[in-house]
Amino acid sequence: MRGLAVFISDIRNCKSKEAEIKRINKELANIRSKFKGDKALDGYSKKKYVCKLLFIFLLGHDIDFGHMEAVNLLSSNRYTEKQIGYLFISVLVNSNSELIRLINNAIKNDLASRNPTFMGLALHCIASVGSREMAEAFAGEIPKVLVAGDTMDSVKQSAALCLLRLYRTSPDLVPMGDWTSRVVHLLNDQHLGVVTAATSLITTLAQKNPEEFKTSVSLAVSRLSRIVTSASTDLQDYTYYFVPAPWLSVKLLRLLQCYPPPDPAVRGRLTECLETILNKAQEPPKSKKVQHSNAKNAVLFEAISLIIHHDSEPNLLVRACNQLGQFLQHRETNLRYLALESMCTLASSEFSHEAVKTHIETVINALKTERDVSVRQRAVDLLYAMCDRSNAPQIVAEMLSYLETADYSIREEIVLKVAILAEKYAVDYTWYVDTILNLIRIAGDYVSEEVWYRVIQIVINRDDVQGYAAKTVFEALQAPACHENLVKVGGYILGEFGNLIAGDPRSSPLIQFNLLHSKFHLCSVPTRALLLSTYIKFVNLFPEVKPTIQDVLRSDSQLRNADVELQQRAVEYLRLSTVASTDILATVLEEMPPFPERESSILAKLKKKKGPSTVTDLEDTKRERSVDVNGGPEPAPASTSAMSTPSPSADLLGLGRPTARPHPPPGGGLLVDVFSDSASVVAPLAPGSEDNFARFVCKNNGVLFENQLLQIGLKSEFRQNLGRMFIFYGNKTSTQFLNFTPTLICSDDLQPNLNLQTKPVDPTVEGGAQVQQVVNIECVSDFTEAPVLNIQFRYGGTFQNVSVQLPITLNKFFQPTEMASQDFFQRWKQLSNPQQEVQNIFKAKHPMDTEVTKAKIIGFGSALLEEVDPNPANFVGAGIIHTKTTQIGCLLRLEPNLQAQMYRLTLRTSVSRRLPSQEAEALGLLGLVFTEVLGWTCWWPPTPRPAPSPPLPCWALWSGVTSPGGEQVGLHPQRLGSWSPSDQSTESCGFGECSGKISSPGVGTRPGSDPCHIPSEARAQCWLAELSMASQCPGACPRGRATASC
Repeated sequence: MRGLAVFISDIRNCKSKEAEIKRINKELANIRSKFKGDKALDGYSKKKYVCKLLFIFLLGHDIDFGHMEAVNLLSSNRYTEKQIGYLFISVLVNSNSELIRLINNAIKNDLASRNPTFMGLALHCIASVGSREMAEAFAGEIPKVLVAGDTMDSVKQSAALCLLRLYRTSPDLVPMGDWTSRVVHLLNDQHLGVVTAATSLITTLAQKNPEEFKTSVSLAVSRLSRIVTSASTDLQDYTYYFVPAPWLSVKLLRLLQCYPPPDPAVRGRLTECLETILNKAQEPPKSKKVQHSNAKNAVLFEAISLIIHHDSEPNLLVRACNQLGQFLQHRETNLRYLALESMCTLASSEFSHEAVKTHIETVINALKTERDVSVRQRAVDLLYAMCDRSNAPQIVAEMLSYLETADYSIREEIVLKVAILAEKYAVDYTWYVDTILNLIRIAGDYVSEEVWYRVIQIVINRDDVQGYAAKTVFEALQAPACHENLVKVGGYILGEFGNLIAGDPRSSPLIQFNLLHSKFHLCSVPTRALLLSTYIKFVNLFPEVKPTIQDVLRSDSQLRNADVELQQRAVEYLRLSTVASTDILATVLEEMPPFPERESSILAKLKKKKGPSTVTDLEDTKRERSVDVNGGPEPAPASTSAMSTPSPSADLLGLGRPTARPHPPPGGGLLVDVFSDSASVVAPLAPGSEDNFARFVCKNNGVLFENQLLQIGLKSEFRQNLGRMFIFYGNKTSTQFLNFTPTLICSDDLQPNLNLQTKPVDPTVEGGAQVQQVVNIECVSDFTEAPVLNIQFRYGGTFQNVSVQLPITLNKFFQPTEMASQDFFQRWKQLSNPQQEVQNIFKAKHPMDTEVTKAKIIGFGSALLEEVDPNPANFVGAGIIHTKTTQIGCLLRLEPNLQAQMYRLTLRTSVSRRLPSQEAEALGLLGLVFTEVLGWTCWWPPTPRPAPSPPLPCWALWSGVTSPGGEQVGLHPQRLGSWSPSDQSTESCGFGECSGKISSPGVGTRPGSDPCHIPSEARAQCWLAELSMASQCPGACPRGRATASC
């Protein structure tokens, strides 16, 4: 188009803005005259003039004509003319234009033409405009084009991306139908471009409709496996700098993050893929160009995100952590940033937390030497995430050291994190006081009121630290320059507890007063008001300084102060000190009572500062996804009445407020609703929630439930019979949740044994936002059930109803107790009553790894006692179950058998009387909960069976014989040794020891707990025999021990 080239050249040659505008106006007038005057304008001329209009628009000038000519170009049969028409419409036509109907008709004609070039142009135009009118017109047609068998690959790509665009703009107009199952199979398409486009579409659709696309998991794993195991030469067209199909690999890994870990068969193949990706990351680079490392690392980081999401493979998590650790010292700043960010997520996993802690020195060094402030901020976040009781002093000290030179934009956040860590992991509260005072000294301007309020609350609530706090702040106030926040803390603490250090001549009452008053004129009005309150407190504590303080209050600077607050305090305090008797003064000015325990306001401030979509300590937690939200009609509320008053001990956690308890609904059990005044029909437990519940037996933090709409995260802590649980509700969508109502439900049996108290949350949860709820817990007595958390809300006009079990189990109130070997076995022998023991034999679910087993025992709540059992392969533990009504000592012994891949678990308790049925059931459940952690699940008590045939001795169980009733009871097809039926009268079985005589030659007994001389295979079968025999006669063998007498 020569005319277009000449016009562009003229524009470029313009010497000024005025010349350019003059040339453009001349051309616009020419084009307008051509469009109006020449009715027989040919297609080439239309195309040329429309191109000129498009160029003028791109220069920033308004175009108010030519649209109809562009629409006319769509009906042309020439590709270049049709292309320019679609280009003009995509750029200039508004989605509300009156020409949309004409454009839609032209697009329909092109889609029906089956010409791949014209179909591609039409699909590109739909995706570019993306209006709701176009979605209504073509949302039903495009899926047909996508899954049609005769559609060319290039058109399939365009159709998939066009449908993705329409779904993002108008999801309600894209119907789910038969095409959904067919589009999943595009993941097997031979053309990788089609697979890439289809993966983007399926990932977006699966986030809202996971059930419709769950079959994509196996296909995605299969395709990913073919990519990561192929050489770069196998996928030449899609290899980017020696990395095979990096964009497709990333998209497939993101698709897999929409679902929980797959079935074992598929999981094994996926694990191999992830291991291959981690292995390739260790290989030397095949190119020195940055594009190669970028593509390689993009796949690696997405694979690590998937490993963190599944959080089920300890080996992969540790390897991922080690790989990220190598990036912490990489010369590329972006890699260091991404490594720190990913390790923050890994730090919350029970499997990788220890591995993350090994990099603490590298992270601290990054905090000190990193130039980029955003990387330093991620280093602070990682130190905060990896902190626990073992390294808290070191991390807090390093944060305080960095705070002196930290960037001003992140100082307040560091202050909040230091305050939270110091409080959370303070074993010695004198260290906590020192830390906070040091924090105020270093960064006083960034210490908010919430921080020093919290110091006051903790000091007042803990008698053991009050004297030390008074002495420390007194010494700190002697510095020539003190921050005003330190004056506030000092004034409050000395006013309450100055008498504890008044016996020292160096801190006599008069010296304390003079020290505080020397700071008075330097402080703001609120601080002066606080100091006046301290002075009147001194009048009560130290009568000898009363005249001095009255002189200060009587001075003109106080009584005639311009600030009304200071003036009023001075007048009232002076009058009070003058007319009130000593007794009245002591009553009015007595010590502050302890503050009620509640959520730390510092933590709430940090969450607010980090943003509504951030969960402190939980966002980086694993995301075990569930797959469904129960949608249905909204139930009618039931009436409620009755009030319950928790015990005084519950008030320590704020449990003293009355709780509404609804009447039981018709045909149901008693439901306890502590969140609202009404009870509704409760949905059944969400799919997959029971698996997530089991994961929380040995941990307190993590994601309890997640689907495409809602994420529920937990963070909890327990001390003796009290606990506090923080529940985080995250809205994963961009749409509001309305009438959001979480309800805590206890069964009739659980209600008297577990006190739960909380406050309602905001009924509206904004899109992408998060709300928090605190549940205070008191264990009144032992219990065997868990409460249910029911969440009801409206999303997009649809009522949603989700129920999950809240992981509050008896072992949460299990406090560890250290014992020496002699004390343990002495106590073990004392607890010999059959009613004091529960025993279970079970098959191991997972590889019998010693370190993993130790971690699970510790997570279960028991103290792991090292070098106590004579058999080093055994594990023993001790602890106390705390309830309000009683404390039960508990000893645990876990005996593994590696040959048979089985465990035997024995629990003995300190209850000296015969256990009530409920208490016995709770003790049994405690054992079986731990059984679930290590092996397969049984229930307690055993389910009664029909009367069994006469039991057979162990030789019969070993030999695989048939009982007199015709029941096959054998567990091994061959007889072992030279045993025969003639030995029936003398045999019995034990585990790890010989509890009876064995008449087989070469087999003897050994006292104590040493393994007997039975061959390992025979011992394993004897063990299985015990389990089988115990199941035949429940109740007859109280210790789970099968013998001939059973």
